[in-house]
Amino acid sequence: MEPGGGARRALGRLLEAVLGSRSEANGVFDILAALQADSPEEIQDAIRICSRLFGALLERGELFVGRLPPEDAVMTGSQGATHKYKVWMRHRYHSCCNRLGELLAHPSFQVQELALSTLMKFVQLEGTHPLEKPKWEGHYLFPRELFKLVVEGLLSLEEDRALLLSQLHSSLEYDDLRYHAMQAATGALARVTDGRAEVPLPFWNNTFTLLSAISLPRQEGRTPNFYVRHKEPSDKWKVAHLKEHRKAFQVMWLSFLKHKLPISLYKKVLVIMHEAILPHLAQPALMTDFLTSAYDVGGAISLLALNGLFILIHKHNLEYPDFYRKLYSLLEPSVFHVKYRARFFHLADLFLSSSHLPAYLVAAFAKRLSRLALTAPPEALLMVLPFICNLLRRHPACRVLVHRPQGPELDSDPYDPGEPDPAGSHALESSLWELQALQKHYHPAVAKAAGVINQALNVPEASIAPLLELTPYEVFEQDLNKKVPEPVPLEFLPATGLLGQPSDLCAQHFSLS
Repeated sequence: MEPGGGARRALGRLLEAVLGSRSEANGVFDILAALQADSPEEIQDAIRICSRLFGALLERGELFVGRLPPEDAVMTGSQGATHKYKVWMRHRYHSCCNRLGELLAHPSFQVQELALSTLMKFVQLEGTHPLEKPKWEGHYLFPRELFKLVVEGLLSLEEDRALLLSQLHSSLEYDDLRYHAMQAATGALARVTDGRAEVPLPFWNNTFTLLSAISLPRQEGRTPNFYVRHKEPSDKWKVAHLKEHRKAFQVMWLSFLKHKLPISLYKKVLVIMHEAILPHLAQPALMTDFLTSAYDVGGAISLLALNGLFILIHKHNLEYPDFYRKLYSLLEPSVFHVKYRARFFHLADLFLSSSHLPAYLVAAFAKRLSRLALTAPPEALLMVLPFICNLLRRHPACRVLVHRPQGPELDSDPYDPGEPDPAGSHALESSLWELQALQKHYHPAVAKAAGVINQALNVPEASIAPLLELTPYEVFEQDLNKKVPEPVPLEFLPATGLLGQPSDLCAQHFSLS
């Protein structure tokens, strides 16, 4: 006999008895008690039996419908036996759901997964067979409290629930589940953060995992896709309209972002802001404060905020008077080494593409990048040198930086690299002598790229897109794959010692042959 086989059969007999006769209803206590077992296998067996039991009772209409009265008052009252049975069994169903919510935190993932799928089955069945009375004909009914129990169980304060939340991800494609998930998440945020000095990190991570999994449809007017089946869906229901989803989506994200989040979460939010959040908001301009605050933080946070600001500036008419001054301050040596280098230079290229920018501003960016190029790695130089040349092509007034015959040298350069304001940097009075110096770079590809400024700059711009994510490995591979036209004669002299002396200490103890 397999382990637990006897207990499983006993539960099966209890299930048949409870469903077969109301006189055997007390058997439900033994079924619920099995949910408290120590063995994960026994708990899973009990969950499956509960799923079959209460699923059948919901479909048969044997649970009390309406505001659930206290059990003691009904049992001692004068109501009929059928009424008492339905109230009593509804309380047992309530206890079962609460226990399943607790099992979402069970050490066994198999138990967690089965508890979640069972609760979601109950959500669907309870939606089809409501346990509350409609206020009027056609009133929209959804088991909000039960689904709220599911969402709050997933937003644990103690443990990471990312794997379990991924099981819910596919269900969020349904309009009704998505809408109520957003409302439940907003409510959970208010409840957990109310009066709490410090919110545990797992809660923030779980909440972000849920929020970032919610994606809205792009267009209004499509047929709603409901998880809970309704006989006669109505277009008067809020859940059926994308406009209402956008409002709930906006409230949810604003309630999340108004709190002081860990730096790691700020980065994750900013990475998805331009694609997964801003396009779905009812009023994207409400993200202005968050994005401008992030832009002022500095470092990688500022780089990541650029995407969102770009959308607000170009599509929603955001005015940011100090935007270019802040963008200029982000040009530091670390910009060539950060993880988001490609994204930053792609956006910087877009922001500096306007022909209406003043010459002093463009000159300041070109000069700042040229100065930083002196210490940049080859893979960054192969991208930034065409970037600088493109700036000069777009803005002919800045070509004086190249065509100044008596350009200043390092000791007399009027450019002030420590000036935070591009207008006060005196870049337009300087020259790009740094690019001339890079023409002597040890890497031939860099020297060739720097030599472009010696040619006419009226040719079309060079695309920097293929160079944005160039890595040291790719540069090394390119060098290895170069074909040498003719063999190069080499002479090799074997070492006889560390310092050239055949009798030194290293030669005595280590073979250099």
